[in-house]
Amino acid sequence: MFDTLYPWLKAFHLIAVIFWMAGLLYLPRLFVYHSVAKPGGELEAKMQEAEAKLLRIIMNPAMLVAFLLGLVLIGYNAGAGGVALWLWIKVALALSLTGYHMFLAKTRKGFLNGGRPRSETFFRRINEIPALLTIAIVVLAVVQPF
Repeated sequence: MFDTLYPWLKAFHLIAVIFWMAGLLYLPRLFVYHSVAKPGGELEAKMQEAEAKLLRIIMNPAMLVAFLLGLVLIGYNAGAGGVALWLWIKVALALSLTGYHMFLAKTRKGFLNGGRPRSETFFRRINEIPALLTIAIVVLAVVQPF
């Protein structure tokens, strides 16, 4: 039975990852606009609302679903003959994305306190981090080099 369920679990894992990645790529862009917004102004209020909704409605649930289904898939692979090195590296990179996610959530709290935690340029630069990690993760998952 699990053999017929496995592709569905994998599909929903990938869907959750796509939603999570969309948020990881979009939230720093919101921070770019937020960092140049007038404190107490209308744009700042809109950015705070958009950031909160993105984290609460999309990013946090997607991250949790991606990890839960990922653990189920790892369990299946371990039972079917072991877990290869590429998968451990993929997990380490996914955990790095989780750290990045937590950094973004903490940064949002800095904005909520009326501050400007980092510069507009900083947020433009870090926006590349999840893209680079995703490239490595996808190559590992598809090519399975070791």
